[in-house]
Amino acid sequence: MKYLLITLVLLLFLNFNKVYSDVLPNDMFSSTEVVELQMTSLQTNSKNNNSGIYQCWLFAHPENKKFTGPFTNFKSMISNTSYKVLLNSLKFKTKLLSKNKKITKFSVDVDAYDNKRYNLTWVLEKTNLNKDCMNCWMTTVVTQPKFIGQLN
Repeated sequence: MKYLLITLVLLLFLNFNKVYSDVLPNDMFSSTEVVELQMTSLQTNSKNNNSGIYQCWLFAHPENKKFTGPFTNFKSMISNTSYKVLLNSLKFKTKLLSKNKKITKFSVDVDAYDNKRYNLTWVLEKTNLNKDCMNCWMTTVVTQPKFIGQLN
């Protein structure tokens, strides 16, 4: 958690689009930090260059990328489907549902730009990508957003 806080503080002082899109998967991030990093990236996505969507894509598990395809497909999937409620959301809240050594599941409530609240299940698994990522948490599944209520 402290690494995520340090990263977020740095973003306040540096060029957001360049720095945030350069956060790569590595062993120092917990599963909680990864889902919060991805959600914060989507919440603060820049429409100019889609840096938030790109940052989220960097933490997509290789098995997930087999289904979502390259970044251009991923960007379209987020921007043009029910997942668009994740972009520029008002706030989000994560809740741990289950965790073992290899898989973690979260419930994520999102207060979207359309003044509605949605819920998703976010699943992360550990993987080996490269020498810096021999045991990294990466996203394997995100369920379709379910409408759970109107915001007051």
